[in-house]
Amino acid sequence: MGTILSALASQDSFEITNALRSDAKWYLGVIALIIGGYLVSMIYRHVPFIERHLERTVMVYSYLAIAFIIFWGVVDRFVFNNQQPWSTTIPPFLFMVMAWFGASYNIRLRTHLSFSEFRTKMPRGGQIACLWLDFLLWFGFALILFVTTCRLTANSAANFQIVLGTDNTMQWWFLITAPIAAVLMAGRAFQNIAEDMRRYRSGEPLIEQAVIGGDA
Repeated sequence: MGTILSALASQDSFEITNALRSDAKWYLGVIALIIGGYLVSMIYRHVPFIERHLERTVMVYSYLAIAFIIFWGVVDRFVFNNQQPWSTTIPPFLFMVMAWFGASYNIRLRTHLSFSEFRTKMPRGGQIACLWLDFLLWFGFALILFVTTCRLTANSAANFQIVLGTDNTMQWWFLITAPIAAVLMAGRAFQNIAEDMRRYRSGEPLIEQAVIGGDA
């Protein structure tokens, strides 16, 4: 872990890539996600504006950018007999950004792993056990995403990978949003379990019907 931290401090993508080959990256990833997720949950708690709008803003603008690029690509091709070489390569990266930030937001909405109809029939102890299982699963998913995409991002930067069809747009500029989204996912998981434990102690209902596309 010391080698990884030293490589990160050097800001050298080659050293970071080599350091992240060690299995110690998983242990450091757990620590980083616990600290980062907790800090994110605190920011969400004390700054409601960020909590409500951060992920949704990224999702909406990514989607609009994808739609505009595709729309203009069709016009450019069939009206002007021209095609921008990056019009088919940048949208997939934008979709990746939209998808991971959307995953983080929907953890908060509890539209994944809900099984509300089944869980509402369980005793209170079983319900809180399922909610803790949700937390562990989401944290585990976030950990896998965080560790693997950190190395992918460092490797992309070390090899100077450019988005196809562009001259100087680096792939790692898009890839780095994946580990950032993983930290947000961990923050949402912490936020949910803290709310669940508060409800458990106060005697409030633990399971609510999840609504896809609803509001947090």
